[in-house]
Amino acid sequence: MKTAILLGATGLTGGYLLKILLNDPNYKKVKVFSRSSVGFEHEKLEEHLVDLLKVEDYKDSFNADEVYCCIGTTKSQTPDKETYKKIDMGIPVTAAKLCRENKIDTFLVISALGADANSGVFYNKVKGEMQHEVLEQGITNTYIFQPSLIAGDREEERFFEKLAIKGMKVFNNLLVGSLKKYRSIHPKTIAKAMHICANSGYPKILIESDEIQKLASE
Repeated sequence: MKTAILLGATGLTGGYLLKILLNDPNYKKVKVFSRSSVGFEHEKLEEHLVDLLKVEDYKDSFNADEVYCCIGTTKSQTPDKETYKKIDMGIPVTAAKLCRENKIDTFLVISALGADANSGVFYNKVKGEMQHEVLEQGITNTYIFQPSLIAGDREEERFFEKLAIKGMKVFNNLLVGSLKKYRSIHPKTIAKAMHICANSGYPKILIESDEIQKLASE
């Protein structure tokens, strides 16, 4: 019977993952660290309403068998680049450091396809730097998920993102062979793949979008 920590449970992928973990009899407790409540109660659910930008202040409560990090923002949500970096890089890296300090040997985090610390594109660069810093912590079982465009229903309106998602649904069938990894992917698929990796392992650390899709369908 395991305990899991989940960061980002109120987001698209995190919401699906939370339900998967709560319904899995192998877990006795799921600790959610979030700035807002998930909006329901469950006998396994333990909510910690905290400032995630200061998650290191909650080190004593940050104990589990594995940590899932589904934290992420967007340019439209967070136009200020400094704040964006604090969220998309700062929170996952701090969580990984807490895993190392508290001897948690399994850490799973969502990055993005195209993440590259040397990229000239700010958002790809931030994701790449995050990946590098996470790997520097030396956590035994580290899995970094690199999805393409995440296609799911969001509460807030993002007109151009919705257009892109609709376009990708049509375009997906044209992406074959080595281009499969660029197909849009559903957040539930990512959540399922993360859960599988935590419980069954995977031979790779960096898991691209097409591999995520394949993992979740097995």
